[in-house]
Amino acid sequence: MANDYRKFFVITETDRKLPLILETIGYEREQQFYVREEGYPCFHWLHTISGSGEIILDSGPVKLSERQGMLLAGGVPHAYQVPDTPWSTWYLTFDGALAASIVHALEIPLSTPISWGADTPLASIHEYYYHKYRDSHDFTGTNGSVEIYQFLTLLKKHGIINKSASFSQSHDRLLPLLLELEHSFGAAHVGLSWMATQLGVSAQHVNTLFRRAFGLSPYQYLLQLRLQKSKEMLIAQPDLTVKQIAEATGFLDASHFISTFRKAVGQTPDVFRQPYLK
Repeated sequence: MANDYRKFFVITETDRKLPLILETIGYEREQQFYVREEGYPCFHWLHTISGSGEIILDSGPVKLSERQGMLLAGGVPHAYQVPDTPWSTWYLTFDGALAASIVHALEIPLSTPISWGADTPLASIHEYYYHKYRDSHDFTGTNGSVEIYQFLTLLKKHGIINKSASFSQSHDRLLPLLLELEHSFGAAHVGLSWMATQLGVSAQHVNTLFRRAFGLSPYQYLLQLRLQKSKEMLIAQPDLTVKQIAEATGFLDASHFISTFRKAVGQTPDVFRQPYLK
């Protein structure tokens, strides 16, 4: 990308009802000095392609090196500190009826540097958008909503904060265990110690990996998996009793299974199964 570009997209009244709206994308080969005392009017993402620079916030300067970016909420005062050497940046701005809720639900931090690896899609996302930005119809309406959501989920999946492992890295580290759990979820011996042995790490590290990857403790994940498997068995194997399914999916007894199922699903296993019986 040799040339600077900025693309504004047509936003109709119908678009303003969408959960996410793409406003602009752009590239500056040499980032210019800006001061926004009132901030930008909507969510504003900026990341470094090459070189480095600083975003000046009320809390102080934040350096953004290569493969680092930051998401600012609308109305956050900021300025760019431009270095002597070229600082190449790519940016994207968006809004939408549910923009703040989606950013919050994905737990993407604001005003915080986010990094990513050279082998992730984020490393070349500016090239992806460069090849598409000329055709406005690719980004208007629901197309724009999809593009923004895809970008935000990439941040969620590959973003690294404070040198912690990304969701993707934690998930990949857990993958051998997750595959084994697909077969062993109902066994009585399956627990935190067993999981740690499977991965060859400490129980504490297993807990850390699960919380980074899923926001759940290992026990909570196992419980959700057992409930998922029980739903499948209730529907696919109508001849099995609730007691048999409780035993097969690792619950202590039928009573424990029924109370846990009702608390999670809002109805008993028998009531859940009823509509699927022929």
